[in-house]
Amino acid sequence: MRTYYDIQLDDRTVTKRELEGEAIVKAGRYLIARALLDMGAATVDPLSPENPLIFSAGPFAGTSFSNANRTSVGCRSPLTGGIKEANGGGTFAYGLGQLKVAGFTLLGASPDWVVLHFRKDGTIGFDEAAPYLGQGNFEATRRLVERYGKKIAFALCGPVGEYQGLLAGIAFTDKDGRPSRLSARGGVGAVMGSKKVKAVVVDLDRIPPLHDRQKTNAAIKDYAKMLQADGVVQNFYAKLGTMGMADVQNYMGGLPVRNFSAGQLVDVSGGEKFKLGADHIGPLNTGRGGEQTHACMPGCVIQCSNVYHDAAGKEVVSPVEYETLGLLGSNCGLTDPDDLAQLNFIANDLGVDTIETGATIGVLMEAGLGAFGDVKFMTDVLAEIRRGTEQGRLWAQGTARVGAHYNVQRVPVIKKQAISAYDPRVVEATGISMMATAQGADHTAGNLPRLKTREMDLEALVEQSLAQQVKVAATDSLGLCVFGQSVTNANTEFLAAAINAAHGTSLTKDFFEALGRETLRLEYEFNRRAGFTERDDELPAFFYSEPVAPTNHIARFHGRDVHGMYERLPA
Repeated sequence: MRTYYDIQLDDRTVTKRELEGEAIVKAGRYLIARALLDMGAATVDPLSPENPLIFSAGPFAGTSFSNANRTSVGCRSPLTGGIKEANGGGTFAYGLGQLKVAGFTLLGASPDWVVLHFRKDGTIGFDEAAPYLGQGNFEATRRLVERYGKKIAFALCGPVGEYQGLLAGIAFTDKDGRPSRLSARGGVGAVMGSKKVKAVVVDLDRIPPLHDRQKTNAAIKDYAKMLQADGVVQNFYAKLGTMGMADVQNYMGGLPVRNFSAGQLVDVSGGEKFKLGADHIGPLNTGRGGEQTHACMPGCVIQCSNVYHDAAGKEVVSPVEYETLGLLGSNCGLTDPDDLAQLNFIANDLGVDTIETGATIGVLMEAGLGAFGDVKFMTDVLAEIRRGTEQGRLWAQGTARVGAHYNVQRVPVIKKQAISAYDPRVVEATGISMMATAQGADHTAGNLPRLKTREMDLEALVEQSLAQQVKVAATDSLGLCVFGQSVTNANTEFLAAAINAAHGTSLTKDFFEALGRETLRLEYEFNRRAGFTERDDELPAFFYSEPVAPTNHIARFHGRDVHGMYERLPA
């Protein structure tokens, strides 16, 4: 049994619903899509009080089940106008699960800025938020810990979210207390800011009750062993982390470079060193005392995160991820990881999406406001955004709106959301996922970054993309991290048995893909009601007309080619 809370912020009334069985299991993306459709959110103003903001934890939240404590946040996106589910790691879902909380929906808007406090005794406090307003996330964290103690987890609206900048995500604490794990995309932090909720604090407690604790604990141990024996997990994620993908994409020519004008930063075949990938950063960082294997959430044995240190051996930021390397790094013309790490820290302190922020700065450079590779210009842009000046607030509206303001022709967005660090001219299956998904240009909806596609036709590529999207949607609906997919996708019978042990359900292995399919159908329907058509699945024109070096590929597929893929999903 777990509790779900509907919190009416206008008058601070709280309604509780007790959930059990499959109602606890079908969480995350599924719950968000189902609830937002039922609430009629597809036509509301995204920054109005009528837009619900949903936080959902998965069925293993609060336990040490590896990579199973992600938090899903959802609403109608103020960035895209469509549905948005953004999930992040850290300790927030872990804390919710320990308090036997399945999730909560924020309704309306608070008349004054507030901190919500989920207490161990089952009550919710509405506390004064004034001491934390206008502070960077690290200072706000210090003050929250001073007020609530160290045994907490929290979700935090940063200073950009306070003024409803669309770059804003929602920051969660990692296992060491840093506010560095973000539900980053789609402007969910702006929605939190529109509701005047500065933070949601959750007391940490103990592992929640389970239907069969002995069987569940055995499954937790078995799952950890499966991950530790898996080649993909151990040889890539655990060894290199996500930054290893930078080396892969630079070699393939799919890396965003200088506002997607090239696909390779360095031609490594000529002997030049590529400094923005794990092959260089890993030994550099560990040689300085940094960590290349770091778990963002309790119990995770994948440990794909990192803690980056400078030349003096001092911590700069955690984590430096591939998407940040791609968009805030090579896309802006950076070549030195030390420069990137400093900018990454500033972005974390602001609580902004490094994908959207890096793409926005790249468009500002394209517009001639700064030169590619100019670290001072990038720092100045982030300072303007922090201060919330007239110019800073414009830039905080994201890539599409900034590109339109400056009349830039090369603006890398789909559904007004920045394309992540896989050039769709080269990484075609991921490109198709980003084109079609209701989530906007989000690679996590269905990433196939190594698939060799040029000899594949449209039908084969759509089939590959759709199959991956189904699996990811199911993963996101269970509070799981996608980096465990090489194990979970191949062992759905084991996963069903583990869930049955935890919650007394009677799921079979077929539940997994059925859950993913239904989630995709619901999201597609939400965007249909919001007015989206095949035109919204089209890539920007330059992808079709400008070959990208070194492959010299152009995009082959259009919105009309991919828009109807969800209609072929079996019931």
